[in-house]
Amino acid sequence: MKNNIKIQTRNYGFYYGNTKVLADIDMDILKNSTTAIIGPSGCGKSTFIRTFNRMNDLIVNAKVAGEIKIDGIDIYKDNIDVVDLRKKVGMVFQRPNPFPKTIYENIVYGPRLHKRCTKQQLDNIVEVSLKKSALWDEVKNKLRGSAMELSGGQQQRLCIARVLAVDPEIILMDEPASSLDPISTQRIEDLIDELKENYTIIIVTHNMQQAARVSQKTAFLLTENIGEPAKLIEYDNTDKIFTNPSDKRTENYITGRFG
Repeated sequence: MKNNIKIQTRNYGFYYGNTKVLADIDMDILKNSTTAIIGPSGCGKSTFIRTFNRMNDLIVNAKVAGEIKIDGIDIYKDNIDVVDLRKKVGMVFQRPNPFPKTIYENIVYGPRLHKRCTKQQLDNIVEVSLKKSALWDEVKNKLRGSAMELSGGQQQRLCIARVLAVDPEIILMDEPASSLDPISTQRIEDLIDELKENYTIIIVTHNMQQAARVSQKTAFLLTENIGEPAKLIEYDNTDKIFTNPSDKRTENYITGRFG
């Protein structure tokens, strides 16, 4: 099992200044799988996943405690190249955020940033990335058209393609379907199911049915009392979390008794 672990957190905590918002999180996240992070609003789910690509570094007075390892390497060591880390750990946000450029230019932005590519190589990256994100057939004849003219669901799949274009190993998804209609949401969920064959996916979602559908493991975070940091209440196989949770607090949350 150890060889199948992609990410490890040990005694993980997170601070805004002197305020501790997350505490004592120990998790082993498996490679080539989807892990759902659930919990009430404001419990630090998004903050937690942004730890893995160090986006929280951009927050003034933010501080991490404990240990975060990817492939056995502590990503908060001084010698870590954060640009390389963010290439390895891509992120898809709650609302689609395509660049105000063409579809083609959205996809090639990252590859151009990280390496020198020929026009043929870039063309290939665009086609492969759009096929992986299940968008190619819809846009292959309008690659030079504006990304802003796509529907919301198409824009989100374009953002996923943009992440895939730099060949990541881990994809973080922060409520990627919360602003989409049911048909677009289904497409994103189907895509997650396909992508997990080759990528490690971590998804934050408020939708319990979605967590149950797309993930193999589920982590439940909870702040029990105002002013206290959120903690990991339970982390287990998704089937067990949703049918026979070990902790009464987990059961109360997923059945809608609070949160």
